[in-house]
Parts: sequence; C-alpha cells; structure tokens
Amino acid sequence: MARVELRQLRYFVTVAEELNFGRAAGRLLIAGPSLSQQIKALERDLGVRLFDRDRRSVALTPAGTALLPRARALLDSADDLRHHAARIAGSEPIRIGYVSRLPADLTTRTSAVARVHVDAWVAPSHTQAARVADGSLDLAVCWVRRDDLHARGLDCRLIGADRLYAVSAGKDAAEVRARDVVVLLDDDATAWPTWNAYAEQFARDTGARTVRICDGGITGPAFFDHVRRSRRPILNSPKSQTTPLPPELVACPVVEPKVYWTWSLVWRRGETRTAVLDTVDALTDGVGDFGIHDPDAWLPADDPYRQ
Repeated sequence: MARVELRQLRYFVTVAEELNFGRAAGRLLIAGPSLSQQIKALERDLGVRLFDRDRRSVALTPAGTALLPRARALLDSADDLRHHAARIAGSEPIRIGYVSRLPADLTTRTSAVARVHVDAWVAPSHTQAARVADGSLDLAVCWVRRDDLHARGLDCRLIGADRLYAVSAGKDAAEVRARDVVVLLDDDATAWPTWNAYAEQFARDTGARTVRICDGGITGPAFFDHVRRSRRPILNSPKSQTTPLPPELVACPVVEPKVYWTWSLVWRRGETRTAVLDTVDALTDGVGDFGIHDPDAWLPADDPYRQ
C-alpha cells in the first residue's frame, strides 16, 4: 500500500466511471497504454484485480466495486487536506497554470486580492484547461475554443493575444500573404492537438498550404530546419514567439489577413470563491483587445472572442 499513489486512484476511479480505457485516457489526457500500465501496477500493489477486461468490454470485479467508494473517499480526503492546510497557512492559495505566457505584472496585479501560486508544470493548452476543469488548477492561461468551454464547464476572459508571423530563409523580411504561407501539422496528437486544430482552420480559411511532420518541429531547432528546407515562409507558433531566430532566417509579417492567437484566462463555471473571482478581475481589467477586432484580423471561427 505504501506504493499506491493518489494519481493511480484517480485513474482507477475514472476508468470505473467510463468502463472504457480509451474514453478514460481521453479524460485524463494520457496515452491509453500508459493508463493500462498504471491500472495493472495498482492491481499489483493492492493484490486484487480491479477490472475484468477483454477486447470488447471492461467491467468492475467484485473487489473493484467494493474498493471504488473507498478510493473516492481517499481522493476527497486528499483534496480536503490540501484546502485545510491552506487555511491553516492563512489563506487558500490560488493555483494558476500556463502554457508559455503569463502577465509580466502578475504579482503586482494580484498581491492585494489573493496569494497566487504559479504552477511549475508548463503544459499544452488542452491539458491546462482540463486541469482547471478537474480542480487541479484554479486558473490557467491557455488557448480555448467555445466548444472547449462548453464541454469542460469553463468560463474565460481575454488576457492576451499574439500576432503570428512567418519565418523564412534569407534576408527578405517583406510582408507575406496568408495564402502564401506554409503551416505545419504534427502527427503527435497528444502533444499538439491545440495547434493542429488552429492550423487546420487557418489553412481552410486562408488557402495556406499544410505540411504534416512527425518530429516535433512546431517549435525549436527542428522548426528552423523545416524553414531552411521550405520554399515558402512557415507560420510561427505562439510557443516560440520570443525565440531568437538563427541569423540566416528572418521574421515576415503575415497579412491578408493578419493572424492572431488569443490567450484566455479560464476558470470553472459557477466558481464562488472570492479569491478566484477577484484574481480574474485583477488580471483582466483594462487589458484591451490587442488588435484582434481590427477589420483585417483573423481568428478561428470558434475563438471565443471572434465577433
């Protein structure tokens, strides 16, 4: 029992609720094989089989049925312990996660209303939104669509926006039309579903060309290698907006239309804690629209701020 982790109990409860490893893995945002391995490890550590499973069905064993309410109670107790400890410390901290961008003045804006803790786990937008939905975070700065907000029971406000540019080989930093740009799609749907959804809609709306890759080259050195081999400029992702370019590459403004990526501050719909709601107000008050509502600006159709 000493080896049993709360994370594994959360996996067990999710599989028990879904009775389908694929759907459970989707909710937990982990790979199906990893989830199966964690359940087997939990069964080994507990000394009982929790599920009867074959290629077509998953069912709780009698032992799994008996242990399920106890697992839920342990998870509830762990959450209660965390909140109680925070109250003992003086005030409940507000946990905020992010992808690649946080307000530079976050501490200044929030110090008067809450004790804000920036979570160290930098993860993709879909992961951070899911963590807010399941209570692992109170707030997150991420990219979301209207469907994401509805499906996960979240609210949002605009907290920032990046105007994306294209990267080209050579010295010519002239403007490039969106339809003349290449946009990369990565086959790793676990790591890049948010970017892929954005990029596919961008291509459909503007006529830009898509190129599928499998090397994680949406950012980093591999991205620069794709640019060097490409005959067209390649759209830069918001994950590398501030990354210095190698000297043989240049940033080109994208026009017709100008391309924007929005950053949302998200929280659980129905949130009642004053510290969370006051933090939302403190971080979004007076932020402006960052140009996303200009006549020549482009946002995806399901962006929550598209007018």
